Amino acid sequence: ALTPQKEIEGEMGDSVMGVQARLMSQALRKLTAIVGKSKCTIVFINQIRMKIGVMFGNPETTTGGNALKFYSSVRLEIRRIETIDGKGDDEAIGNRVRVKVVKNKVAPPFRKVELDVYFGKGVSAAASVLDSAVKHGLIDKRGAWYTRGEEKVGQGKENAVAFIENNPSFRMELEHTLREKLFPGMVLRTKEGEVVTEEQILAYEKEMRAKGVGTGSLKTDAEPTPAAASVKAAPSASAAKAAKPTASLAKAAASSKPVPEELF
Repeated sequence: ALTPQKEIEGEMGDSVMGVQARLMSQALRKLTAIVGKSKCTIVFINQIRMKIGVMFGNPETTTGGNALKFYSSVRLEIRRIETIDGKGDDEAIGNRVRVKVVKNKVAPPFRKVELDVYFGKGVSAAASVLDSAVKHGLIDKRGAWYTRGEEKVGQGKENAVAFIENNPSFRMELEHTLREKLFPGMVLRTKEGEVVTEEQILAYEKEMRAKGVGTGSLKTDAEPTPAAASVKAAPSASAAKAAKPTASLAKAAASSKPVPEELF
């Protein structure tokens, strides 16, 4: 969609070879520093073209030259693999797509995932939770039925997805169990085994900030540590040099209050 001005002003059929590639190369050189300073993300959506005369290997390529391939941090290849049908035989409600990470500077590349994209809604988070739960054994799929222990989730994937969307507590329990299985130690639980939600954590952090804990304006009557007291009692040259780092350690020790048990 990025059309060079020379191509717009020219006549139909004029040869403008390499203009778009040069434009992309110049633009990306300028944008690299700007994007880094502003801490924002730029998303490019490209199209597939076919290389002419390729006898071996993949003849597919993307437009705009190689500059975008080199400058990009993450490149995703998205392909439609099937159509999601609705209740009617002729009614299509979305597409199932396969996403392949062809380049990744921030994590291991070449991973694949399949997603359900519904028309007018986008990527279905509930469908992704259902697929992951089935894959990791949290939900059993027998024939057309999806079950969670003794509880029936739904008959058919569409009904199972609707059940997860309409039951936030069931969905949250599935998500936390999946996180515990995939990322051990990332989910906090109380002594009774209940999951500490993100809302509870944010409320606790807000309360601590209101009290001045960890904000740099902490006012505490805590007694100085023995190390800090020994510095005050020894007015030698070596003690004077050690006073600053020891005092900072004392302040850090005084400000690091434990998490109250009532939250957990």
